[in-house]
Amino acid sequence: QVQLVESGGGLVQAGGSLRLSCAASGGAFSTYGMGWFRQSPGKEREFVATISWNGGTTLYAASVKGRFTISRDNAKSTMYLKMNSLKLEDTAVYYCAAGKNWVSVTGNQYDFWGQGTQVTVSS
Repeated sequence: QVQLVESGGGLVQAGGSLRLSCAASGGAFSTYGMGWFRQSPGKEREFVATISWNGGTTLYAASVKGRFTISRDNAKSTMYLKMNSLKLEDTAVYYCAAGKNWVSVTGNQYDFWGQGTQVTVSS
């Protein structure tokens, strides 16, 4: 199976930037589509961004488009989420996911999930 571990979360000022990483092991990372999701207390997990196995296709939630960039480095078996112009509403636990799908905005189409990393945006 694939194991996923997120890192890079923390406290950041509104308007600032942060880069999240998702390190994969135990599987053929380069064959999986990947995605980022986030969840705040009392709310449903929501889609953030997704990327195809070769990085050729990306898709973003409207709330983050133009501010966030998803990327992957298959040689390092790592996916990234660069977050710019952070807003208070971006505060959440961010999760990475992997699956056989090309790209997907739906969480239940992914097979593997990381443990999450906390992102807190302050004013």
